[in-house]
Amino acid sequence: MLNALIDRCCRWINVLIALALAVMVVMVFGNVVLRYAFNSGIAVSEEVSRWLFVWITFLGAIVAVKEHGHLGTDLVLTKLPPIAQRVCLVISHGLMLFCTWLLFSGALSQARINWDVEAPVTGASVAIFYASGVVFAVASGLLLLLNLWRLLSGQVPDDQLVQTSGSEDVATLPDMQLDRAALPSRKPPSH
Repeated sequence: MLNALIDRCCRWINVLIALALAVMVVMVFGNVVLRYAFNSGIAVSEEVSRWLFVWITFLGAIVAVKEHGHLGTDLVLTKLPPIAQRVCLVISHGLMLFCTWLLFSGALSQARINWDVEAPVTGASVAIFYASGVVFAVASGLLLLLNLWRLLSGQVPDDQLVQTSGSEDVATLPDMQLDRAALPSRKPPSH
């Protein structure tokens, strides 16, 4: 039930990202056309596009946390026994939660400070800009806490502790090996 709710929320986040990206493309492209063809432009498009880009980044990062899509290294982790892997993952989740707390407290402070500050072009509250960090920190914090709970309660099997795959994993796949005998021969063109 909880997984279905999280999946549904991430689908809506993806829809919001797509809509924001479409608005950004239309605004920026329209502004470029207006600037080069008519020597004018829409002043609001630059500010709104910049804000949308920040929101897209943070919303995409929420989905990446859910899908374990952020960069990670597992070189040492894969060599450890399952109990040591579990301990390392608990420590890493603790560190990620600490960083998320730092981001949350900083973004929330900036949103409060800038609540009454108006953006130069749109006149909207600059707190909207910083609210993206608050939204990301709350959502990713909840996802990290859920992952940590699953890890500590044993809901994650030992064979699924390491969820990243690096280039060294891809290179060892037998299906990816190049069979030179199966390649057609290349003869130089005759003149």
